[in-house]
Amino acid sequence: MELSETSLLASLKKGDEIAFEKVFKTHFDSLYNYAYTILKNESAAEEVVQQVFFKIWEKRESLPEETVLKAYLYRAVHNESLNNIKRQKIRTGYQMYALSGASEATNNASGKVNMAELQQELHKAMNGLPEQCRTIFQMSRFEDMKYREIADKLNISPKTVENQMGKALKILREKLAQFLPLIVYLLFNYKP
Repeated sequence: MELSETSLLASLKKGDEIAFEKVFKTHFDSLYNYAYTILKNESAAEEVVQQVFFKIWEKRESLPEETVLKAYLYRAVHNESLNNIKRQKIRTGYQMYALSGASEATNNASGKVNMAELQQELHKAMNGLPEQCRTIFQMSRFEDMKYREIADKLNISPKTVENQMGKALKILREKLAQFLPLIVYLLFNYKP
């Protein structure tokens, strides 16, 4: 039985996972292509679309009744893509700033202490994640797997992967907030 967009939206607002999955499967590819035209980066486009669906699921109860779902999704992807571009510009600016003071920071003893402390705190934060959350985070960030690949490998839905990644990132952001400048520097400059 085919659901109209109105009844699909009503089911989604009530937390119907089947309705959410239908919306996801129906619109993911076209939204991904749209995000890619803006970002010109496959992984960034996929992450943007997944983030939009994650936010929609989180805020499903507050979606306006008169929402035209397709238009709403495209607008959300457009806005999230622009936010992604802004964040990338900020990262690039911070990277340039970090590079200007990098040699000084890495040569002093305090830099070495911070690095050891960061490794210790990162290990503690990772171990503090729930097991499935940690596994999904490691597969995404350290094994460079896409959400769909993780879902297939773990035999779970892509929505579950999105939820667990959001949870992991939130927990790690909170626990490692004081190390953010050092983490950003290392992400862009670390050469083993």
